[in-house]
Amino acid sequence: MLAAAGATSTGGLVAFAVKQFFFDPAEIIKQTKQDKMKIETLETKTDKTDPNPSKVVSGAEWLVARKDLLTREKELTRLCDEVSRHRRELPWVKIDKQYVFEGPAGRETLSDLFDVRSQLIVYHFMLGPGWGEGCKSCSYLADHFDGANWHLPHRDVSFVVVSRAPLSEIEAYKKRMGWRFKWVSSHANDFNFDYHVSFTKENERKGTVYYNYTTQDFISDELPGLSVFFKDQNGDVFHTYSTYARGLDILVGAYNFLDLVPKGRDEDHLDFSMDWVRRHDQY
Repeated sequence: MLAAAGATSTGGLVAFAVKQFFFDPAEIIKQTKQDKMKIETLETKTDKTDPNPSKVVSGAEWLVARKDLLTREKELTRLCDEVSRHRRELPWVKIDKQYVFEGPAGRETLSDLFDVRSQLIVYHFMLGPGWGEGCKSCSYLADHFDGANWHLPHRDVSFVVVSRAPLSEIEAYKKRMGWRFKWVSSHANDFNFDYHVSFTKENERKGTVYYNYTTQDFISDELPGLSVFFKDQNGDVFHTYSTYARGLDILVGAYNFLDLVPKGRDEDHLDFSMDWVRRHDQY
């Protein structure tokens, strides 16, 4: 269901979802004379809401309500399992184009990024050339990557983050954030453009982009996403899946914790959902 939430066929609704999930109106993108992008974060203050008032009942009455909710939770679990099965059954596309990335160990092809494994997850992180720092919402997601990455290799999965910024800018921000995951630059290839997470000046002039499987309004030259690839025994690489916008919600472990507490995510009173998020060194 979370993945499906990002797959609406209406361009305007998709653009709205991306803005709500990833863009801070107080994070203003300015064009410099050198035609580079910088992100200026302006602090905002909002009042936190109280949890919705709940009826206070006996333990026996609470148990009845809890069992009713458990039935719904099980239905959701079964539906998520079904969606995951359909995801695994998607057809594949063979990748014939050669992509060369710049990484800490030098130049690497898409095939090299698999390391010794047959499955590869790529997170498309919003960090464009000259930005100075990464998108704060992508950074929120990225805080969850290292923990999962202890375990993914033991299920035949490699995980790599890709951004269009030059490697030197990526390395500086990665060091600042204290992350360990592998992060490479697609600055010298078309990877970001081919997977519809980076956009050209022509897109900006026209005011439209192709993102999340639909044409919608231009809102940034970089947008978030995740793509999955498989490499067979012959060394052929295939694209199996990509997701964008609210489809990335499933990666945010902190949200799963917040969904358990009385106040939930506590975002309804904000101008957009991630307005409260800061890079972890800015709280």
